[in-house]
Amino acid sequence: MEISDAGLLDGLILQSPYAFAFLDLDGRFQRVNGIFAQVAGVPAEDLLGRAPGEVLSADLTAVIESAVHDVAETGRTVEGSDLRIRVRSADGASRHWALTFSPVHDDERVLRAVVLVGVDVTESRETEEQLRRSEERYRSLVEAQSQLVWITSPSGAVLEDAPQWRAITGQGLEEYLAHGWIEAVHPDERAQTEEAWREALRGRTMFEWNYRVRTRASGYRHFEVRAVPIMRHGRVVEWVGANTDVTPQREAEEMRGRLTDQLGAAALRTARLQGATAVLAEALTVEQVVQVIIDVGRTALAADRSAVALLDTERAALKLINSGGVPEAPAQGDEIPLSHSSVMTLAVNSRRPVFAESPQSLVSQLVEAGGDREALTAFTAGTEERAWVGLPLLAAGRALGALRFAFTRPQKISQEDGVFLEALAGQCALAVERATLFEREHRTAETLQQSLLPDSLPVVPGLTIAQRFRSGSRHVQVGGDWYDAFVLQDGRVAVVVGDVMGKGVKAAAGMGRIRNAMRALALTNPPPAAVLTGLDRVFEATEEEEQVTTLAYMVVEPGTGEGTLALAGHPPPLLVSPQGVPILCDGEPGTPLGWPTSRRQFRFCVPPGHTAVLYSDGLVENRKRGLDAGLAELCSVVTEAPPEVIGSPHMLLDFLVERMLAAYEQDDDVTVLAIHVPPATKSD
Repeated sequence: MEISDAGLLDGLILQSPYAFAFLDLDGRFQRVNGIFAQVAGVPAEDLLGRAPGEVLSADLTAVIESAVHDVAETGRTVEGSDLRIRVRSADGASRHWALTFSPVHDDERVLRAVVLVGVDVTESRETEEQLRRSEERYRSLVEAQSQLVWITSPSGAVLEDAPQWRAITGQGLEEYLAHGWIEAVHPDERAQTEEAWREALRGRTMFEWNYRVRTRASGYRHFEVRAVPIMRHGRVVEWVGANTDVTPQREAEEMRGRLTDQLGAAALRTARLQGATAVLAEALTVEQVVQVIIDVGRTALAADRSAVALLDTERAALKLINSGGVPEAPAQGDEIPLSHSSVMTLAVNSRRPVFAESPQSLVSQLVEAGGDREALTAFTAGTEERAWVGLPLLAAGRALGALRFAFTRPQKISQEDGVFLEALAGQCALAVERATLFEREHRTAETLQQSLLPDSLPVVPGLTIAQRFRSGSRHVQVGGDWYDAFVLQDGRVAVVVGDVMGKGVKAAAGMGRIRNAMRALALTNPPPAAVLTGLDRVFEATEEEEQVTTLAYMVVEPGTGEGTLALAGHPPPLLVSPQGVPILCDGEPGTPLGWPTSRRQFRFCVPPGHTAVLYSDGLVENRKRGLDAGLAELCSVVTEAPPEVIGSPHMLLDFLVERMLAAYEQDDDVTVLAIHVPPATKSD
């Protein structure tokens, strides 16, 4: 009589010592045997048609639902150590079960169900636990026995058993007596160890060595060995050796070495970041910031190429500041659209760092972001670059641009390196934002300052006026230097050089107010003392108390050079004779505008052939040169001027400015005004 498939299946499920359960693809039990019901602790009839979460414990539910989901997704059997469970039987004993989940297909190979098979692995688990405890005992024995003693013949052959050694190495007695301890030495060190041992035997000298020994638990431990020959009547009768387990010391040394390396690397990264931050803090312009970034990329990261790009939100593109660092830039010049696939655009679009340690990694990341695989593969094949870093420049969550570092070799970027790079990008973003704001204010102040200076100087017979104005380098904020010259109603000429202390738009605006007020006062009541007195009142009404403004104001008669001068805390004018003799004005220097004082004026004549020079402190004073030293140097420079320079006010100003600023970094505006009275002719 033939047994049906259904009967065979029923017999297998019901009589098998294994736990069986069939679940549909929704994870509901369709059929279970009694063994599984015992494992689950739920009657079989209460399981049918129910989901695990409705009847089983949370732990077992999580295991079954996860495995059924994996089988349904992959169509493959799921098994492993994470599918082992422990259940408590009715008598209170714990049993361990290993679960396997397999797909069930119909005749057309369509997945219809999942079968769960559970195997009781309690005995094997206990065996594993016993082996583990055995290994722990052997490890404890190794640690407890700091020295292992062994004895060999004069030729090095093993004579006696060494139970301690064999307990550690797992060597049998016959193996140990036949081959000795050398067989337990690590293969990489065995040849050198054996040769050193043979050399000691031949020379009858002490044998000191260290090597790794294979232990019974299949690991290796470090041992130091010392063996000495036992001599009798001048002959070696045996060798006695002692092995010392130095594994803890070696591991501690290695740990200290690793920690030292890690701390050293961390200290180096911190020092580099601090150095970069300090240099970035001094960078005032975007150009300076870019140069610092390039230097940091070369020195701190050993990058072969570095690039910086700023975001143009209106054009949805990155504007390269140094295009040489980006060989894959598209044909649109120095502009990279954000739609273009690159390390920099990905960093900006994703607002996160991009680390590509190899060409394959770069292609994979850019393709995932929507890039064209064929084009990207062509790029990586055609460039010498092998690794890339892209960092977004973010300020308060707003993207300012991106950094790009490229390497011509694969580059491993550790987690610590990533933290350093993100911190560096943050400092660079702050520097870029600060430099951008500075340049914007600088351009505004410079435009304001230029607009407030006279377009031209008056042309007056019997008098030549020349000026030189050199703004502080573009790396320094615009100051409040100014000059003016105009003809009064009586035909005399008024000349002035002033300096509103401070930088930027505020200083330039203050300069404009004082200049306009001075013109109005001079045209109404020209004497210098009266003009300065009026300016004091204007200053008190319009300027802040902490504002400091100085000026030198002079009224001069064309032809004769007769003049009157008043100073408001300003450096003294310089008179240059036709022979090149410098004379500093010794008139009362006065106080800056707005200070309560009685203004005084004094005669200051510019005889025919002479030149008077009015100037701001930027000509004679800087961070490395004080005012007194600067005045002395100014007089010395005049004496070195050739005759043709002395006779031309324009050439004289060029000569003075170039020589006074030579070897010094200009850190302030320089304003110089020359009043030259031509020498009288014979007809005069």
